[in-house]
Amino acid sequence: MPVNYATPAPEALFPVAGVRLGTAEAGIRKKDRRDLTLVELAPGSRAAGVFTQNRCCAAPVTLCREHLAGDGSLRALVINTGIANAATGEQGMRAASATCDAVAGLLGCAPREVLPFSTGVILEHLPVERLIAGLPAAKADLAADHWHASAHAIMTTDTVAKAASRRIELGGKTITVTGISKGAGMIRPNMATMLGFVATDAGIAAGLLAQLAKDAADQSFNCITVDGDTSTNDSFVVISTGAAGLEVDAASPHWPALRDAVIGVAQELAQAIVRDGEGATKFITVKVGAGATAEECRQVAYAIGHSPLVKTAFFASDPNLGRILAAIGYAGIADLDAAGVRVWLGSGSEEVLVSENGGRAASYREEDGSRIMKNAEITVSVDLGRGSATATVWTCDFSYDYVKINADYRS
Repeated sequence: MPVNYATPAPEALFPVAGVRLGTAEAGIRKKDRRDLTLVELAPGSRAAGVFTQNRCCAAPVTLCREHLAGDGSLRALVINTGIANAATGEQGMRAASATCDAVAGLLGCAPREVLPFSTGVILEHLPVERLIAGLPAAKADLAADHWHASAHAIMTTDTVAKAASRRIELGGKTITVTGISKGAGMIRPNMATMLGFVATDAGIAAGLLAQLAKDAADQSFNCITVDGDTSTNDSFVVISTGAAGLEVDAASPHWPALRDAVIGVAQELAQAIVRDGEGATKFITVKVGAGATAEECRQVAYAIGHSPLVKTAFFASDPNLGRILAAIGYAGIADLDAAGVRVWLGSGSEEVLVSENGGRAASYREEDGSRIMKNAEITVSVDLGRGSATATVWTCDFSYDYVKINADYRS
């Protein structure tokens, strides 16, 4: 079960003007499940994206990058689950292109205005004929209020669907930001196996939209880790339809509020992925401060968040907290003075100083650490004693179920 997270009710996910979504059963890998999602966008919509840095990226990632290389104009997204269409060579590229061609023919747009996304098993070919055969049913299902159904249709090993939505008033207009994501394992940023889609009916210029997508990713999906694996298919796309009748640029007084709303939705989706991490029983926030740079703070946060020894200790509620100090030490800061590092463990309003002056804090008692580690939500705070930079990463524990899920993934 996810850690303190439940899928929002359908009525809590506000429709975005200019966006319609439909799902269908295409039988791509398993029968009797909705595994195909079609998203139709109003003319004039544009998008920007951030994608995996894995060099063995999937065919749909390559095609998405090509299609977004122009002005970012977009009319449709098509998403399949079950097969990742990754490590599939030229056949995989042909399948992704054929998918875009079929959607374009169905919706009356250019293939370059379609973005394809796949998630699932790597090294298996996409049954593109089944996908294309399922598209008419997905088109027939198109509706503005199908965000909830679409969040379920893009799931793989997720135990719950992830979705978030906000409404804000800007310039006398009601602006909506709604998004969905999927992911539970093979999660490590640069991006993380995740897909994320956030749409707004505000109008945002192409260049500004690209910067927003990067900023939102850096403050959300690029701040999470479940198991340290970077997927072949990770994709995060921000869509602007402009259908609300409000155009925003960087100089607009409305820009900060709109930016915050998009980033807020992205953070909610990213944290939901960690809360639903494969086998997760605890949600852990790692805050690193007093660093010389934000990058070194991030290095330390990820060293802690990736460590199997740290994560298994949290699962067992075992205050074997020297593992955190070890992770800080191997994070890669060559001139780090261990004597200047301090570490706290906290949950809710309680916080305990664990380490200072290069060793165990004089005030620390193991029963205090054990009490905190029994909680479902825990914060690790680190002071590097080197400057004023900060970074935060969200992660989870490792349980027996993580091994079971991944040992049995393809069955």
